[in-house]
Amino acid sequence: MNGTPGTNIAIWEAEGEYPDLCEKLREALKEIADPELGLNIIQLGLVRNVTIQPDQVIIRMILTTPFCPYGPAMLESTRQKAEETLERSVIIDFGMEMWDFSMMEEGLADNWGLF
Repeated sequence: MNGTPGTNIAIWEAEGEYPDLCEKLREALKEIADPELGLNIIQLGLVRNVTIQPDQVIIRMILTTPFCPYGPAMLESTRQKAEETLERSVIIDFGMEMWDFSMMEEGLADNWGLF
């Protein structure tokens, strides 16, 4: 894993057309944490894209490791929280993109002594 935190932050497609809903979703998803790292999925940059349609939301999400033992629970918690928040059906599009520190919010990896 490599990269400087904050240099590969995801830009959600839906932000252009639905900025208020995206902010509401971003705040709600901060409640979903990776139990091993103690950071939420927004801080880690695991939500790579959000597409909002009138009747459905598609969330493209990755995990920090391919075989994360908490992965299935985090994906399902994300789906449920998004449905509850946006009052629409939500599909999780699980991506195979490799996670690295550049996807994290800037300043978070400082506490790990890596940068």
